[in-house]
Amino acid sequence: MTLRDKKLGVIFDMDGVLVDTGWAHRRSWYDLAAKEGLGMTDEFFRRTFGMQNDVILPQLRPGISPEQMDRLADWKEQRYRDIVKERPELAPGVVALLADLKAQGFCLAIGSSAPPENLDVFWEPLGLADWFDARVTKEEIARSKPSPDTFLRAAQKLGLPPARCAVVEDAVPGVEAARAAGMPVVAVTTSRARADLARANRVVESLSELRAADFFALLGAPI
Repeated sequence: MTLRDKKLGVIFDMDGVLVDTGWAHRRSWYDLAAKEGLGMTDEFFRRTFGMQNDVILPQLRPGISPEQMDRLADWKEQRYRDIVKERPELAPGVVALLADLKAQGFCLAIGSSAPPENLDVFWEPLGLADWFDARVTKEEIARSKPSPDTFLRAAQKLGLPPARCAVVEDAVPGVEAARAAGMPVVAVTTSRARADLARANRVVESLSELRAADFFALLGAPI
């Protein structure tokens, strides 16, 4: 039996990969910063994009209490959901790539650092539920990216060993998490420059550049 005869999986990050959300996260962080007097900058936003709020907020407000953390994180995420509903959009090339992967027998999962409510904004309205076999969100994981826990849990949910899964990411912490999980990773230059994502196995400008054959190649299967 060749590797191609076995089940293989692709695990997608959500924000900036499947859906165009960076603009909404940026607005919600700046709105929170204005409300709470936090020192938000574009560079800080780019550097921390893809991390969980409990990693980001202590950098903006050193010494923040758990109660404050929960309050600010909840406000920011609700603000994000309100904003992103103005323009919920799948990224270019998503449907074609997902259709090709499913036609070739891949199992698909989402591995996100976001709370489940954020994923629900897109899950049914944009048809993501039709494509994915599993999803992992913030509440299931103790350690956020760049820890490998999100992707390892997604592989577990798919019933696959990590070596049979590839990852698609757009953030540096996500690339590092995939590598730590022992999974090949494709990075999309949605939120970071190509040079920042150089540790990925492949870097693309858009999911439109990818086909199922690329993932067979990444995972060592004959095409």
